[in-house]
Amino acid sequence: MQLIILLAILRVTYSQKGVYLDEKVKNLQEIQKLLVRPLQEWMYRRPLINLNVDRWKTYVRSAPRNYSMVVMFTALSPNVNCAVCKSAYDEFYILANSYRYAYPELKALYFAIVDYDESPEIFQQMNLNVAPVLLHFPSKGAKKRTDQMDFERQGFDADSMAKFVFERTDIQIRVLRPPNYAAPAVVLLLAMLVLGLLYMRRNNLDFLYNRTSWALICLCVVFAFMSGQMWNHIHGPPFVMTRSHTRETSFIHGSTQYQLVAETYLVAVLYAAITAGFILMNDAADGKGDSGRRRIMAFVGLGLVVVFFSLLLSIFRSKYQGYPYSFLFH
Repeated sequence: MQLIILLAILRVTYSQKGVYLDEKVKNLQEIQKLLVRPLQEWMYRRPLINLNVDRWKTYVRSAPRNYSMVVMFTALSPNVNCAVCKSAYDEFYILANSYRYAYPELKALYFAIVDYDESPEIFQQMNLNVAPVLLHFPSKGAKKRTDQMDFERQGFDADSMAKFVFERTDIQIRVLRPPNYAAPAVVLLLAMLVLGLLYMRRNNLDFLYNRTSWALICLCVVFAFMSGQMWNHIHGPPFVMTRSHTRETSFIHGSTQYQLVAETYLVAVLYAAITAGFILMNDAADGKGDSGRRRIMAFVGLGLVVVFFSLLLSIFRSKYQGYPYSFLFH
């Protein structure tokens, strides 16, 4: 009889515990719905959520969460003078907009931004004194060191950010860039200019058969593509980069995944100088003309190749960390 009474008491106790757990889970689900609903509404209006202190505490720092947050800490005010911040923000906006179009109903990931001018307290809480910074806040567990993207090594274009997000959330984002109508317009104007010149000189078109002119045109096209001008056209990097913590201006990006506009111009000039050196050595070896002049051409050409190839190799070493070979410059 006592055993039956004990079993009855245990049954009532566990049934009450089950009800309590069910209610707790239900309450958590309701909390999650209340948290996620405003985020979804914001995402429908614009791809990036602008976080102030209250939203930061509610949607990023509070627990529990069943969604991840990717937050960019930046300083877009002109008073801060952060040229990189605007470029990084534009790329981050493209990434968030691509995610919105690809996954309009997905509630597992949200993109947000914290501007220093609007919320300096958040920067202080995170011990951040530089910008821009991209952090991933996982849905479960504490933030790790790998949840911060290294812009100097990986670059800050949208494709690199998409790779960073995929490695931490397993959500593949195909970057969709808005169409750029400036390039077709420039090509059209250039074509009209060329056709106009041909029409004006329609009675004297001997220059079209000039091999030197066509060779120079071909070399310019080759230098443009080898230096990465097409990559610049696709990704739109800044001309130079100013480090926010040291205020140093960099013309060469220290990553193999990214480049600057000034860097491509410098690489194109180096390729042109190396090519000029080879042309001089080739002409000197033809055996035509004064021997002293040909000797000078050979030495000048050799000097151009040695010096500028060494500079080109030095730039490659600065971008590809650990490359063991160098020539004149380190």
